[in-house]
Amino acid sequence: MEVMLHSSTFLLPTIPADNDKLPSLTYSLVILNQSLPRFTPLLWKHAQLRVCADGGANRLHDDLPSFFPNEDVLAVRKTFKPDVIKGDMDSVRDDVLHFYSNLGTKIVDASHDQETTDLHKCVDYIHDLTDVDKSNLCILVVGALGGRFDHEIGNVNVLCRFSTTRIILMNDDCLIQLLPGTHHHEIHIQHSVEGPHCGLIPIGMPSRSTTTTGLQWDLTNTEMRFGGLVSTSNIVKENIITVHSESDLLWTISIRKPQFVQQNS
Repeated sequence: MEVMLHSSTFLLPTIPADNDKLPSLTYSLVILNQSLPRFTPLLWKHAQLRVCADGGANRLHDDLPSFFPNEDVLAVRKTFKPDVIKGDMDSVRDDVLHFYSNLGTKIVDASHDQETTDLHKCVDYIHDLTDVDKSNLCILVVGALGGRFDHEIGNVNVLCRFSTTRIILMNDDCLIQLLPGTHHHEIHIQHSVEGPHCGLIPIGMPSRSTTTTGLQWDLTNTEMRFGGLVSTSNIVKENIITVHSESDLLWTISIRKPQFVQQNS
């Protein structure tokens, strides 16, 4: 079975370019309508495309200037201008839409589609771009965790709906991504910015057999299911974690608290 490589190098000030083993990824950033993590400007710097999902534009407009208390608010807002705002437009304020549209942001009204979430709509938009290499695409999502539980579950469902795409949900405390059962997985840990707490959670169906290496409490052909064992509050012990499972799992790892260097670019 093919091995899929993972690394949270997007949390580093500079993404290493000399590691031949890790894939060279193209990042897109999606901002949802919850509190923005302190490292949002860093993700913005690494992303080639920045998309606000509906009310996520309010968060960008209202909250991001507080990350730069010594800079002019209007200048910060003009610097962090999204490429696209897409959604059903039931949350974004008119003044925010006018502000960004006047700066050249593309507005995509998808109010006709009430069957999918705003995150789903944004992922669809990114997928539909002809110049995006799907095999090297990684979509970073902030504002995906916290707030209403049904919204959180809807965002996790997007991971399952787009299981062949790298999508990472983040808040200040942790990240979540899908490890599809179609691959073995090798996770390269960035100890300076993530860990040590982690978890592996079966999603969609029980995992009859999961085996890991590199964790304090490794699994060996272990069954995991809701109502039974779920690997929470585990600890990363090695630089590389391997995961072999016959079905999809969610991987989650804590994000460390030290202040990130803000990148205003």
